Amino acid sequence: MAAGTVITLAAGLAACGGKSLEEKGGGKGGGKGELVIGSAGFTESKVLAEIYSRVLVDAGYRTRVQTLANRELYEPALEKGQIDVVPEYASTLAEFLNAKKNGSKAKPVASSDIDKTVTALEKLASPRGLKVLPAGRATDRNAFAVSKEFAAENKLKTLSDLGASKQKAKLASGEECETRVFRKPGLEKTYGIDITALDPKGVGTPQAKQAVKDGTDQLVLTTTTDATLDNFGPVLLKDDKKLQNADNVLPLVNAKSAGDKEIAAALGKLTRALTTEDLITLNRKADAERLKPADVAQAYLESKGLVKK
Repeated sequence: MAAGTVITLAAGLAACGGKSLEEKGGGKGGGKGELVIGSAGFTESKVLAEIYSRVLVDAGYRTRVQTLANRELYEPALEKGQIDVVPEYASTLAEFLNAKKNGSKAKPVASSDIDKTVTALEKLASPRGLKVLPAGRATDRNAFAVSKEFAAENKLKTLSDLGASKQKAKLASGEECETRVFRKPGLEKTYGIDITALDPKGVGTPQAKQAVKDGTDQLVLTTTTDATLDNFGPVLLKDDKKLQNADNVLPLVNAKSAGDKEIAAALGKLTRALTTEDLITLNRKADAERLKPADVAQAYLESKGLVKK
């Protein structure tokens, strides 16, 4: 079904005037060949994809960025070589591939230990033709928030408090949260939270946060690097049972089309420089200051001396 979805998506992209994911061409940059950089549909992923793109252009490649809604779409495309590189998060990706191989009830392989998590991830990724490049210091975890009023009424400070309150909660998030182990299933199993429904407004989008502020939804999925959360006034609930694991940022590449040492070296230099504080700043510039992800990426790389001006 996932493969069929990607083929349909690729055909749709071609019908809209662009080439399909399989018909690479038209990117910007040098003459070492073209690389398609994949991005999920949320701000941080879009900015990171643009950063990857510019780093690889500076290394002599032609690149273009292709945004797909979520991991359920871009991961199969990466396996097929329809995209070549994507910014990823260690634990979330490890459990995604774990469930894909072993089923949704598989024993978890990710943990708060980034080295062990990456080792497990490599074992799952390699048979699929994927190569995991080294993780950096920058990390971003799922986070859950409620309105100040809802928190005060129910004396909520932690996710355990929400579970113990027996309050029903409609979750503003992405559709994929229905099956992601660190999202709805984890909230239900680890904390006993009664998630009555998902409101598919996306991860940390203004619409999702506004729904909680208005009381339409009781809980919103965002991230620990959300730079505009304060604008909507929600209260982050502490992940006191450590549901979320080591989600350090790392590049994931198609081993055949993008597994060479030059690509690894170019992206490795960036990964070593990127910090969690950088992610927050990048998100703020894109979300709060409304700058284009491409412009945010270029300014960041120039400020760090990672590309030629």
